[in-house]
Amino acid sequence: MPSFFKDRKPKKKRSQGEENQTPDHQIERIQVSLSDNLNMIKQKTGNSSDVVIREIKMGGDSDIKTAIVYVDGIVDNQSIQEYLLQSMMKDDHKGEINQHNALDLLSEDMMTIGNISSVTNLDDLFASLMAGDTLILIDGVDRALSASTKGGEKRSISESTTQMVVRGPKGAFTESLGTNTAMIRRIIKTPDLWMESLKVGRATKTDVTIMYIHGIANDKVIKEIRQRLHRIDIDSILESGYIEQLIEDETMTPFPTIYNTERPDVVAGNLLEGRIAIFVDGTPFVLIAPAVFMQFFQSAEDYYARFDIATSIRLLRIFMFLISLIAPATYVAVTTFHQEMVPTTLIVAIAAQREAVPFPAFVEALLMEVTFEILREAGIRLPKAIGSAVSIVGALVIGQAAVQASIVSPAMVIIVSITAIASFATPSFDMAISARLIRFLFMLGAATFGFYGIILVLLMMVVHLCSLRSFGVPYMAPFAPFIPVNMGDTVIRLPWWTLRQRPRLVSSNTVREGANQRPQPPASRGMVNRDFEEGDNNEA
Repeated sequence: MPSFFKDRKPKKKRSQGEENQTPDHQIERIQVSLSDNLNMIKQKTGNSSDVVIREIKMGGDSDIKTAIVYVDGIVDNQSIQEYLLQSMMKDDHKGEINQHNALDLLSEDMMTIGNISSVTNLDDLFASLMAGDTLILIDGVDRALSASTKGGEKRSISESTTQMVVRGPKGAFTESLGTNTAMIRRIIKTPDLWMESLKVGRATKTDVTIMYIHGIANDKVIKEIRQRLHRIDIDSILESGYIEQLIEDETMTPFPTIYNTERPDVVAGNLLEGRIAIFVDGTPFVLIAPAVFMQFFQSAEDYYARFDIATSIRLLRIFMFLISLIAPATYVAVTTFHQEMVPTTLIVAIAAQREAVPFPAFVEALLMEVTFEILREAGIRLPKAIGSAVSIVGALVIGQAAVQASIVSPAMVIIVSITAIASFATPSFDMAISARLIRFLFMLGAATFGFYGIILVLLMMVVHLCSLRSFGVPYMAPFAPFIPVNMGDTVIRLPWWTLRQRPRLVSSNTVREGANQRPQPPASRGMVNRDFEEGDNNEA
C-alpha cells in the first residue's frame, strides 16, 4: 500500500463504561436497594409513561423482591412474556433460589432468552434500557441483568427506490441495523466476513458497524476508518450522512469521496473487492470506502448483463455526464465567441431566434438553469400525487411562456432540457449533484474566454480530482496512478473471466478467480452430434 495516509495520532481507546464521558464524570454504581434503583430510574427518565416497571416476588416464601424494567415500543413484548416472566415466575427453582444466587441462577439456568449480560454501573444500565433491552433488578444485589429483547415496529424489506435495476435482486436495506447486516450475511457465507460495532453520539448512542472481509480488505484502510470513527465526538448521529461528513478526507470539494447505496448486492460486490462497509442504525443507506471516481458511474446491472451491453451503457452514462457538464457552456461559447465553428445555416437560425432576446447568452443560460433547478427541487419536495405534475407542467408552461415573451431563445430551452435529462443518467445522486454545481463554473468560463475557458475549467477539475484521496487511495485510480491490470472495469467492463484481479490499491489480496475461466465450447458441431448419438445409444 502506498504511503498516502496522513500521519494521525489516534486517541486512547476508552472502555465501554467510559465511552463518550467527560474527564470529570464519575461512574455511578447500581445501588443495593431495589427501591432506590427504581426511584433513580424514574427520576432519570422523568417518570416517562413508556418506561414500564413490573415488580414481582420470587423464592419459596416470595421474599425476594424483583423488578423488570423496559421501554415500551422498542422491545419485543412476546419475548418478555414468554422468555422472561414465565421463566422467573415458574415453580421449578423456588426452593433453591435466594438473594445471593438469584441473578446467577436466572442467567444460567432459568431464563431461556438468547443474550444476557451483567450490568454494574448506571451508564451501562441506561444504555441497555434505551437500546431496547430489559433490565432485571433484585433487592439486595448491587448489579443487574440486561436481557436482549430489542423489537418494536420496523419497515419490511422492499424494493430500492434510488437505485432501480431491470435485472438483479430487488431487495433493499431498511432502517434496522440487524436486518441490514443479516442481508449481507445471506449473500456472503464465509466466516471471514468480520464486523466491528461501536456507539457514536453522546445523546443518540447510535449503533455503527464496520464490515469487511478479512484477508481481502486492506488492514491499513481498516485501521484508518476505525481511528476516524473513534475520534467522532458529537451529540447525535441521525443518518449515515453525519458519519460521511465527519470521516471524509477532503471537505472542500463538490465530489463525493465516500460511496453510499441501499442495495445489498452492491455492498456485497464492494466487500468482495476489498472495500469496507459502514452500517448506521436508523438509515437504509450504507457507506462504502474507499471510493474512486469511476465507481459512481457503475450500476449493479452492469455486472449482470453481458460485457458488451454493459460497456456500451457505461460509455453512454459517461457521455451523458459530460453533456450535463458542458452543454450549456458550449452553447454560450459558440454563440458568444466562436460563431465561425458552426455551419452557416445553423448559426443564422440561432441568430434569428436570439434577435429579440435582450440578454446575452450567459445570462440567458443562467436564468434557464436556475429556473430548472427550482422546478427540480420543488418536484422532489412536493407530495408524490402532485410533484411530478407540477414539474412537468411548470417546465412546459414556463419554457413556452419564456420563449413567447422573448426572454430566452427556443435553442436555449432545448439545450437546458437535454442537460437536465442527461444529469438523470448518472447512477449516483451525489455525483449528479456535483455536475449540477460545476456546470455553472463551466458556463462562467465559457462566457469569459469561450472554448479556452471551458478547457481551463476542465483542466482545473481534472487536477482537483487527481489531488483527492479516499482513505489514502487516489480518487482517480486506476487512471492516476495508471494501473493497466485494473483497467478492465472502468470505462469499459471486460468479460468476467478476464477480471482476475481486484483493485490493487484497495485490496490486500488481488487474486479474484482462478485461471482458465474462459468458456470452452465444443470444438466442432460434429463432436456435439456424436455426443448426442452416444447418449441416445446408452439410453436405448
